[in-house]
Amino acid sequence: MSVALPMDKLDASRDQVGESPLWSVAEQALYWVDIEGRQVRRFDWATRRVESWACAERVACLALHAQGGLVAAMESGVFHLRLSAAGLTSTRLRSITHPRDGMRFNDGRCDRQGRFWSSTMVRDMSLASPLGALFRLDANGLSAPLVSGLITGNGLAFSPRGEVMYLSDSHPSVRRIWAFDLDADGTPTDRREFVDMNRHPGRPDGAAVDADGGYWICANDAGLVHRFTPDGRLDRSLPVPVPKPSMCAFGGPQLRHLFITSIRLPTAADDAPDGSVFVTEPGVAGLPEAAFAF
Repeated sequence: MSVALPMDKLDASRDQVGESPLWSVAEQALYWVDIEGRQVRRFDWATRRVESWACAERVACLALHAQGGLVAAMESGVFHLRLSAAGLTSTRLRSITHPRDGMRFNDGRCDRQGRFWSSTMVRDMSLASPLGALFRLDANGLSAPLVSGLITGNGLAFSPRGEVMYLSDSHPSVRRIWAFDLDADGTPTDRREFVDMNRHPGRPDGAAVDADGGYWICANDAGLVHRFTPDGRLDRSLPVPVPKPSMCAFGGPQLRHLFITSIRLPTAADDAPDGSVFVTEPGVAGLPEAAFAF
């Protein structure tokens, strides 16, 4: 069921590849990244002001850090970022050795226990190279690959209690979302198909989970955000005014707003909204994002 809701642009900024919206309850602010622009951005809810910081590498995804600042997965590893009016400082938490050149981290976030997860990918998607993998960063360091064979890992999210992990591959040749059981040590088991996105419009990009356990995922190339129930049934689809929504996140004062980043096509007109961040109120509340605690 398609449900048209009022959808506003957050501000006038436009990204090349907007990704990883992240709401900070403590700061009442939204963070997100422009991967190809190598930028971290912050929107202050009270002042409506946007600040941007340049990064030395493509920055793919963000999480909150319990000691302040952000965790960021980039090209060469995972970093602790601290942002201020004076600029950005980064501390490398862990490096990664990719199996080939031209790779980077992609989608990622913290689970409910504060462990940081992110998948890798070959930047050139036309190669359809299944060298991507999912990693976990915790007190034991950066894990070995926990899920391998990914072309474009995406859709990472966790159920409200943290016992289920969701993961997708958004490559056009795959377009599937899986669910895993997640044990207390953070080991994913019992991989099973959650949704075959070949049966629905769009490719499964970035995702979020609401307080009722609904799984919201951006349908890239279809200009939609889908909500699936915990049993994998399509509940509703929200039209977005751009063809390539990339990731969604709940936020706002009561966590009742849904923020949606997007990708700007090279062919998009100068005055087109592609690359904007959009905000709407979908009628359900989200959950606070856990901070990296290791």
